[in-house]
Amino acid sequence: MAFYVYMLLCSDDSLYIGHTDDLETRFSAHRTRRYCGYTAKRLPIKLIFHEQFATRDEAFAAERRIKGWSRAKKLALARGEWDRVVQLAAVRSPDRVNTRSVSSCSTHGPSTSP
Repeated sequence: MAFYVYMLLCSDDSLYIGHTDDLETRFSAHRTRRYCGYTAKRLPIKLIFHEQFATRDEAFAAERRIKGWSRAKKLALARGEWDRVVQLAAVRSPDRVNTRSVSSCSTHGPSTSP
């Protein structure tokens, strides 16, 4: 079974990050207001990023990590601009070594369809 972390762009230009084991069903649930949460009041939404993981724990960890990032860094991830993600990480943590192996996110680039 696959698990995913995903990022939605909402109608108010805010970002929503979540994780799921069924990306298509979850995206549909957001679009149809099946849940009365954050995205229900911010439709329409657009899927701007998703990445697959082998375990729910890995997807959840990626969600938590991405939620802690700046908006600029999240958008760079969604656009597949890995060099910019690394640059923005260095701004926040100048002592940190920034390599692709540090993060398990964005090795496949952005995707806009479930």
